[in-house]
Amino acid sequence: MGAGRNIPKIVPWGRSLDEYERMFALSDVDRQKFILGCGDGPASFNAEWRAAGGRVVSIDPVYRYSANAIASRIDEARDLIVANTLTNMDAYVWEEMQSIERLVEIRTKAMNAFLADFGSGGNSYAAAQLPDLPFSDAQFNLVLCSHFLFTYSELISTQMHLTFLREVLRVAGEVRVFPILDMDGGPSPHVEPVYDSLTSEGFEISVERVPYEYQKGGNEMLRVRSRRP
Repeated sequence: MGAGRNIPKIVPWGRSLDEYERMFALSDVDRQKFILGCGDGPASFNAEWRAAGGRVVSIDPVYRYSANAIASRIDEARDLIVANTLTNMDAYVWEEMQSIERLVEIRTKAMNAFLADFGSGGNSYAAAQLPDLPFSDAQFNLVLCSHFLFTYSELISTQMHLTFLREVLRVAGEVRVFPILDMDGGPSPHVEPVYDSLTSEGFEISVERVPYEYQKGGNEMLRVRSRRP
């Protein structure tokens, strides 16, 4: 959901389909998969992916609120994130975003698309959260987790990272997590122990470069796949 240096809590802040495609190196093959978006918040990924014919369910505890209530929380988050970004401009890559004004424009467009879609109802959004997902084993093909695990390293322990990842790997054969930096832009201390633990449990795990970088150094995702048939 939220991302920005020195932001002390998880805040609603959404990204677009274009950003998701690059953050998670999504391919044409992935368009055939049933996807679970974990902690999507007010991202437009769900709306845009479904509009293009894809199948996706997004979960986030913020979905228990109305569209108007989420919009109010987004307004509060915008001020916080803009202030933190202005204080830490050198922590980001501005080649694409160009300016703080352009950043707000892009993200606001994405979040408005989410609000319109979310407000229309439907069953593609669920007010659920880790570690107890209301889904059956192997219900999905792929889980995407954006700006939650590893980002909030101070709030989520190594053990909780492992608990959360085991749960998403129960409902899908693969999970991709982006980014693997913490809130301050450094390598998350949880990546190595998570890597070692899941490898020892028989999962295929890798750190892979992706064609996206806004947070400096934030151009890698963690991919975990089950070896079970």
